[in-house]
Amino acid sequence: MQIALCAFIAFVITALSGHWLIPVLKRLNFGQNILEIGPNWHKSKEGTPAMGGIMFILGILLSSVAVMFFLADAPATEKIKYGSGLAMALGYGLLGFVDDYTKVVRKQNEGLTAKQKLVGQILLAIMFLVGLHFSGTLSTVLVIPFVGQLDIGFLYYPLAVFIIVGASNAVNLTDGIDGLCSSVTFVAACGFIVMAAILEYTSMSFMAAVLAGGCAGYFLWNCHPARVFMGDTGSLFLGGMICALAFGLNIPMILIFAGIIYVIETLSDIIQIGSYKIRKKRVFKMAPIHHHFEMCGWSEWKIVIVFCLVQLIGAVISILAVQAI
Repeated sequence: MQIALCAFIAFVITALSGHWLIPVLKRLNFGQNILEIGPNWHKSKEGTPAMGGIMFILGILLSSVAVMFFLADAPATEKIKYGSGLAMALGYGLLGFVDDYTKVVRKQNEGLTAKQKLVGQILLAIMFLVGLHFSGTLSTVLVIPFVGQLDIGFLYYPLAVFIIVGASNAVNLTDGIDGLCSSVTFVAACGFIVMAAILEYTSMSFMAAVLAGGCAGYFLWNCHPARVFMGDTGSLFLGGMICALAFGLNIPMILIFAGIIYVIETLSDIIQIGSYKIRKKRVFKMAPIHHHFEMCGWSEWKIVIVFCLVQLIGAVISILAVQAI
């Protein structure tokens, strides 16, 4: 009941915040610029308020006050995992905010440079891992789903940074059409609620629940036709939350299944770029893969539904993997 209550608080705050935040973003002229390299039919969305990720960030932050109240008697390690994970997500959200601000206010379409963003992501990942390390809540034992466990010692840390940066960028790639990233992340968060319950990590159950509630509340405003976009402010924050959950459960490799859509989106981009550089031919009509299906004639609603079903399958597989540990 406590977990459900926190999820409900995040949902209500996020949903209600749209009534005042979206008009504010419009008045400030924080409209989305559509890149020339994107689908030309997305041009009609230009001017839609961006930085809407502030809505679910606010919902998750305020509901986390209730979470801390319910975790008052929990072990210190549980509180540390929740706090450090939320701090990393906020750091990623702030990085995304700077990127969005550069795009929509200064009218620089690309925002931060790839190098600037990468350096910021790496530093935030290192800070998160250092915090877990010195609090004694980080294990260097790498759990590989359905395979086994292997203590890789110091090598765990560079691998962990790679996973965090890669996963956060993968979530960012998924934010390409109305409602896709929020709905897919909602399904992923629900999977993490079950996995955390199985492994008896109470704080991670709460974190996954408020994430699910925030995404659900935001989806009401972001479903097609979207009245607001989350921007990098939101997508990088969501990436940070998903990584915090995976590391909070001490099974970051579970993201292979628990974040299956993020993996597919990233692979489609890598395959497209690699194929064009090597063979001068494209595998997909457009990458990431959700744009490929758009060009095949799929509606945005159809893509969202199908991708959520695929994500649900990935969540079920990840739950089975956790049960097998």
